[in-house]
Amino acid sequence: MITVIKPFFNLFLTTGNAVFFLGNVLGHILRGRIRWREVFKQAYEQGVQSVLIVAMASFASGAVLALQSFVMLNRFGAKEYVAQLVVLSLVRELSPVFTAFIFSGKAGARMAAELGTMNVNDQILATRTLGVDPAEFLVVPRMVAAFFVLPALVIFSEMVGIFGGYCVGVFDADIASATYIYQTIRWVRYVDFFSGLIKTLFFGLIIAWICCYQGFNTKGGSLGVGQYTTKAVALSYMLVVLSNTVLTKIILTLWG
Repeated sequence: MITVIKPFFNLFLTTGNAVFFLGNVLGHILRGRIRWREVFKQAYEQGVQSVLIVAMASFASGAVLALQSFVMLNRFGAKEYVAQLVVLSLVRELSPVFTAFIFSGKAGARMAAELGTMNVNDQILATRTLGVDPAEFLVVPRMVAAFFVLPALVIFSEMVGIFGGYCVGVFDADIASATYIYQTIRWVRYVDFFSGLIKTLFFGLIIAWICCYQGFNTKGGSLGVGQYTTKAVALSYMLVVLSNTVLTKIILTLWG
């Protein structure tokens, strides 16, 4: 009986600790205890250094989506709707989720590995000894940066993805360039753009929270750093997918 209950108890305990960890960090943010110099440094490391991989993945996603759309719609003589399908798919769902995955695998893993290495080397303990709150000094800048960086990366991803779809639509599907651009602009509404953008605010917070928490609680030396980093990224993926489902339902219920 104890063996059956123990995993659920550990899950409940870990979840509670993670929530208290988040509450402590948010408390620092709400009190304005933000080291903006560190935030800008983290924004560069999380954002600028992720631009290339986001661009490559987004262009490929837009191009593949346009190719598949063209094959399917051409059967019904409706290839002119390729632009609408590409832009709405990217703006509402694909770009926010795909970019969150890339951000988690790159920036999130980096956060977990950095904090995990600091923890196993007792550097986090050293900051406490010096009278500095490690949550304020190490976690707050990473979470604030992720909150702002991920939406910017998603907007960039959408633009590159749309351009990828444009290249396929114009040069492969033989859709007139002016027609493709017109259909793209015409069919995107404010709700389509902001529904995807709102999700990324939550995604950035979730990824930074999970990765920083796992890094902060890393044990087991260098081997533990790898294990906890892998765990952080896997949990981030899961929570992004689950939160995307919930947020999509809420947004569609409120705005349609």
